[in-house]
Parts: sequence; C-alpha cells; structure tokens
Amino acid sequence: MKKFGLIGAAGYIAPRHMQAIKDTGNTLVAAYDPNDSVGIIDSHFPDADFFTEFERFDRHVDKLHRSNHGNKLDYISICSPNYLHDSHMRFALRSGADAICEKPLVLNPWNIDALQDIERDTGRKVNTILQLRVHPAIVALRDKVRAAGNDTKHEVDLSYITSRGHWYLQSWKGDLKKSGGIATNIGVHFFDMLHFIFGDLQSNLVHHSADTKAAGYLEYEHARVRWFLSVDINDVPAAQREAGQRTYRSITVDGEEIEFSGGFTDLHTRTYERILAGQGYGLEDNRTAITAVSTIRNAQPLGLQGDYHPFLKNISR
Repeated sequence: MKKFGLIGAAGYIAPRHMQAIKDTGNTLVAAYDPNDSVGIIDSHFPDADFFTEFERFDRHVDKLHRSNHGNKLDYISICSPNYLHDSHMRFALRSGADAICEKPLVLNPWNIDALQDIERDTGRKVNTILQLRVHPAIVALRDKVRAAGNDTKHEVDLSYITSRGHWYLQSWKGDLKKSGGIATNIGVHFFDMLHFIFGDLQSNLVHHSADTKAAGYLEYEHARVRWFLSVDINDVPAAQREAGQRTYRSITVDGEEIEFSGGFTDLHTRTYERILAGQGYGLEDNRTAITAVSTIRNAQPLGLQGDYHPFLKNISR
C-alpha cells in the first residue's frame, strides 16, 4: 500500500484523485488546502491528517520523510491552482516523493527544463494527468490515424464550450498570470490529445483571444485543426442552448463526429494504475502542449483571416 499526500483538497478535481487513490488500494495520509471545505475527505479517507497552512503541512511531510517507521510519503498529488503547480512539484520531489500533477503541468515550457534538473537531483519523478490519452475512443482514433499512413493530413474541427458563471473571471481562473488564460485552463488537455493522435506540432496561429474565449489554427504532422474554446454560454449553439444545455463539445475528423462524451468516470483511476505500474506520463510528454498554450497566450490574434473556426463568425468584433 502506497502512502499519498494531497495538495489542493478543496478543489473541483480533488475528489477524483481521492477516488483513484482508494480504487488502487492505497491510502491518503495527509492533505493541504487553505480552504477548509474538505468534508469530501470523510467519504474516502477519514483518518487523513489535514492542514490549512502550508508551513504545517510542510513540517508534517518532513517528519514523515525523516521517520524510521516507514511512514514517508510515496506520492504527493497536486490539484492546486495552475500557477502553483511548479512550486508544489518541486516541494514533492524535494520531500522524497514522486509527484502526480494535474493539468496544466506548468504555464511555460522552460519550467519543464528546471523540473527535469530537480528530478535528476532528487531521483524522484513527476507524473502527469493526461487522462484523454487513456480514453478508449481517443486511443482508437490514434490507431486509425496511424493506419491511414504518414502521408495523410486529416481535417479537424475542435469546439469546446463549457459555460461558467460570473464567478469565473473573479477567481484565479480569470487571472492570466495564475491560470494561463482560457486556452491553457480549459484547452491544454485537448491540445495534448491532438498531439497524441496527430503527431508533432508544425504551425500555431491565433485568430481570436479574450478572457472568455479563444480560437485558432494548429497544424500537426497528420492534421489541420481549427479550434474554438469558450466559457461563455452565448457561444453554445442556439438549439442546444434553448434545450437548456450549458456545455457543447464537438470534434470532427474529416467531417465525421468523434464521440467521446462518455467514459470519463474512471480515467483518473486508469491513470493512477499506469503511474503505479511505472508507466506514467512524465515531464517531456507535456512539452508540445505546454509550448502550444504558451505560444497562444503570447500571440497577436489575426482576426478573421485564413482558415479560422466557423464559430468566430458569430462573435462581434
């Protein structure tokens, strides 16, 4: 049984990590979050120690690390706000534990280089949650693309709208320096998925960039991709919006809709199983997607030029 720590226990994604730790037969020893709304811990690990001050969590983890009774943490799972991931992974490695970090791994690709240095210094490893890589429909699509041959360029449209209320822009997620912006916060796992399926990234153009939505064009070895991301409910197509739908997700490849709405419930558990088996995705696996979102964040939008996503026609300039 492996012993886990958890940083960011009160967030939206933390329960999936708790469930994955439980499903894989391991135990959560200690958790930290400055917010104390963490009653969900009782549903999984009621005996876990909990801290609202990082200094006390740090001291506790250090005591476990120095203990002669086999109590040291094997892993620290990181579900904190995006801009803190880098620091918290460093803490995990220097505490003698491997890290399991939520997306986005970091905000900029050069942060990956520094973390690789710390991996070498400590002998510990960073594992990342790239859960779409273990989704059966995505794996099947990757196999299909590979079978089509190296000379094929597929035409792909990616549309993802996950509407959020007014709170979104008032939280850290609305702060570009903390979240990395809309493309980083809600899009990085899709960009990783595209790289996983279609190969190396060759071109990255941005047509629109705002606090609540972004759109652009990506070209990979085996795909030309028009993408659109938004947290604005007004971008949900009218028919779905009138039916009360607040989220819209569509990926088409050569005009054919790829359905992967289901199958998400156990992806974190599958990811943990891979990590525990020594098959986790590491730092270098994240580089293409992190480079993509960093470029998008700093790009000058082109407007309605070139091969832009059709949803942009509905946005007033």
